[in-house]
Amino acid sequence: MQPYVPGKRQPAHIPKGKLSRWSELKIWWREIDRVLLFLVLLLMSFGAIAVAAASPATANRLSTNSETLDPLYFFYRNVAWQVVGLSVMIGASLLSRENARRAGVLMAGGMLGLLFLVPVIGPEINGARRWINLGMQFQPSEFLKPTFAIALAWIFSWRLRDPNLPVLGISTALVGLIAALMMLQPDFGGTILFAGVWFVMVVLSGVDAKRLGILIGGGLAGITATYFLYDNARHRIDSFLGGGTAYDQVDLASRTLLAGGWTGAGYGLGIRKMSLPEAHTDYIFSVIGEEFGLLACAVIVILYLAIVTRVLMRLVDEEDLFALLAGAGLVSLLGGQAFINMLVNLQLFPSKGMTLPLVSYGGSSTIAVCLTVGLLLAVTRRNPFLKSRTKGLGEWMGLGQADGMIPNPPRPKREIQP
Repeated sequence: MQPYVPGKRQPAHIPKGKLSRWSELKIWWREIDRVLLFLVLLLMSFGAIAVAAASPATANRLSTNSETLDPLYFFYRNVAWQVVGLSVMIGASLLSRENARRAGVLMAGGMLGLLFLVPVIGPEINGARRWINLGMQFQPSEFLKPTFAIALAWIFSWRLRDPNLPVLGISTALVGLIAALMMLQPDFGGTILFAGVWFVMVVLSGVDAKRLGILIGGGLAGITATYFLYDNARHRIDSFLGGGTAYDQVDLASRTLLAGGWTGAGYGLGIRKMSLPEAHTDYIFSVIGEEFGLLACAVIVILYLAIVTRVLMRLVDEEDLFALLAGAGLVSLLGGQAFINMLVNLQLFPSKGMTLPLVSYGGSSTIAVCLTVGLLLAVTRRNPFLKSRTKGLGEWMGLGQADGMIPNPPRPKREIQP
């Protein structure tokens, strides 16, 4: 067999063991979506600046008579977590699709097991049990989110081998179990996010209109039941619908966001942020608005839209069903969490306690979001010398049948460009 020479047309199959580590890195750099990676790194850079602006407010709030925190305490810690997160992101993106699928499914099983233990042994913080301590305190649900999308894509792809498998029922049971465990913490916002990712992937799987209507009806019934059975959710929704008061977190966030006008008060010159709770996490978007202006907020929004659009463009001609669903699920998770966070800061959505991904300060949450991006880069890797003959996303969306799922399509062919 001829040795691998980067840049030249290669044989169809090259044993991995024959490649040097440098050659594997070259292949990785050639196959990953470098535009997506650049957008993510740019957003993380803006996030570091935003945390630096929000850090004095949180440091001042958490300082005591016996201990005074450095104004940039959370900025320094955030940079350290970002370095760890970037290592996780690059490591995950180096995986092949097959290995990303295996790792995602195994990790989803592990995090689901820990989710059972959280209500039992997890420490209670601010009236909720969402964390677990295994040498480091973290939220299993944060790491379950990206691996949940991978596991769902794997389950839906079973239909390509056996069209009679009840994958819709299996996926519904899985998301129902996760929702029940999340509500035991309780975490209504996280439950909504899991359900939203599941819904997106079900729609892309080709469910028929009748079943889709049943799923929507069931979701609305679940939200209605939560309103009457879950006091915290009812109070937040009532406060949101009633307009709130000047002392509500969401109202404070909205006032802070608008205080800077279009161009902002300037770095370090924000005043309202000093009274804003969780300025470095849940309400960092408001800090950006006050100190850097609404124009800077618009740039952040555009970056998120660019990331989502870039991934969807990448998936348009993707003929592998697992990669298509996994990519769509992961990017809907990232975009959905960002969308909810920004709506909360704009007082257009009830408070959910969600961070702004890639921007907010976080420890394990930063690592989890970077894992999401790393898996997204892995499943969207593509050999640039291969040209697809299929219509990708459009082809899959047109393959739904009466049973509500995608049938077993003919295996797509790929050709090497001359």
